[in-house]
Amino acid sequence: MTQLTAITPDAFADHNWQRYTSYSFAAHLHFIPALVTEIAKLVPALPLGFIQREERFQLVALTALQAETNLFVAPDGRWLASYIPAALRGYPFGLARPEGGTEAVLCIDETSGLIVAAGAGEPFFTEEKQPAPGVRDVMTFLARVEHDRTLTQRMVDALQTENLIQPWAVTAKHNGTLVQVDGIYRIDEAALNGLDEAAWQMLRRSGALPVAYAQLFSMNQINLLEQASSQQTQLRTAPPPIPQRQAPNLKELGLGLGQDDTLHFGW
Repeated sequence: MTQLTAITPDAFADHNWQRYTSYSFAAHLHFIPALVTEIAKLVPALPLGFIQREERFQLVALTALQAETNLFVAPDGRWLASYIPAALRGYPFGLARPEGGTEAVLCIDETSGLIVAAGAGEPFFTEEKQPAPGVRDVMTFLARVEHDRTLTQRMVDALQTENLIQPWAVTAKHNGTLVQVDGIYRIDEAALNGLDEAAWQMLRRSGALPVAYAQLFSMNQINLLEQASSQQTQLRTAPPPIPQRQAPNLKELGLGLGQDDTLHFGW
């Protein structure tokens, strides 16, 4: 279970961190939050859908139809899809807002196994107790992800306002029998095509139309889940490949920090 802890000079003075080399930390995620800024790369790689969180919907990439399963993480931890969602690439770091606070605090998952003793890995801080270069890269990346997450949610909210999100009748095989999978939603294409001019223009101005069409186009990729399941069976009976795929360099993640984005440590 993820256990995020705020990174402060006092708490982490005697520790360093290591970059992940395995995606095993995502092996239990059957959906992953998706960003509008990456949908062009997601559509060919994974099916997109919506899940409901309280009264709102969230855009996600589907990696399995069974809970606690990710068909795109190999038994040896390699990522098998053609694109890695941005939500995974900041690991083991994350952002959190203290109760009653308004500013995001940089945190790390203490259960990741990637916190090491000083002298190994990379430092959290410089001698002047400022964020080390690698940590600054993480801060920049996570701030951009958070910015894009907020942007994406506004677009999804616009689609929900026009009642364009409906249950997706997906079936999956379980013990040789087809069963209905609940809790996944899709765009109602007929309702989208039937919008009046005012609603259409509202969605166009909000930027939500690309999200709607991307989800519809990606629905054919649901077949990738069956292919990935077959691949998982083959991988479990074959010798593990060498070497493992390495985690990307954060400087090459393709996301930048806007002038209005701020991120602070928890001290």
